[in-house]
Amino acid sequence: MFEGFDMKKMSEMMSQMQDKAKEIEEQSKNIQFTAKAGGGLIELTVNGAGEIIDLNIDDSMLDDKNLLQLLLISVMNDANKMVEENKKSQAMGMMGGMNPFGNT
Repeated sequence: MFEGFDMKKMSEMMSQMQDKAKEIEEQSKNIQFTAKAGGGLIELTVNGAGEIIDLNIDDSMLDDKNLLQLLLISVMNDANKMVEENKKSQAMGMMGGMNPFGNT
């Protein structure tokens, strides 16, 4: 059932994947995503690791706390989606070309 399955090769591949994951994690800190809400009245910038880099709120928003809260939630959710989609994309790219069964 597992003929041709090379455990040593599998172990090497897992090590390579871990190294690649660490590299991607470091690179993701250099990627930035910007989400906007309220027609650009609120703008949130995050890096690929999900860390907030910048937040801009138009002064006109400071008079309406309820709307400000709704738009902040919206812009944060949008930014989180961007980060998650990027992570999925990177994971799929990392898995591409990997064959754990040693058939080249």
